Amino acid sequence: MYSVNIDNSVIKVEKSGDSIVVNEEILTWDLKKTGDRFYNIIHEGKSFNLEVVSIVPEEKTIKLKLNNKPATVKLQDKFDLLLEKLGMNTNKGNQAKEIKAPMPGLIFDIKVTEGEEVKKGDAVLILEAMKMENIIKSPGDGIVKVIKIKKGDSVEKNQVLIQF
Repeated sequence: MYSVNIDNSVIKVEKSGDSIVVNEEILTWDLKKTGDRFYNIIHEGKSFNLEVVSIVPEEKTIKLKLNNKPATVKLQDKFDLLLEKLGMNTNKGNQAKEIKAPMPGLIFDIKVTEGEEVKKGDAVLILEAMKMENIIKSPGDGIVKVIKIKKGDSVEKNQVLIQF
């Protein structure tokens, strides 16, 4: 499943066999490429001209013009949606808000202190789960406001560990 955000309107999209399901309805359309970045879409007897203006893969964003009207499409796959659910979404800017436990385990070590500035990707703690040490990294830039756990604590999945 994908979540597609088109100019702040969220749509659920899934591929089911040869069909595309949009908000639980099968999409029936005819799509033809008419040029390098141009397409013609026929949907419910109406014709639409589509131009792909730009694609930014690292942001999963596509800028389009549909009948010459600009639109921005933001894609989220199942992994993006899971990270967002866990509070580890890095797509909402570079500012970290909180880190949640991705799985149950024990806090093996805490690498930061309250008031410390961290950058995206910095190791902030080590979570031991299933006899493995998992390095939990900062999802964005921020200043550690509250550390809600201490070394040796047992944590549950989705428990807030650090707030920025």
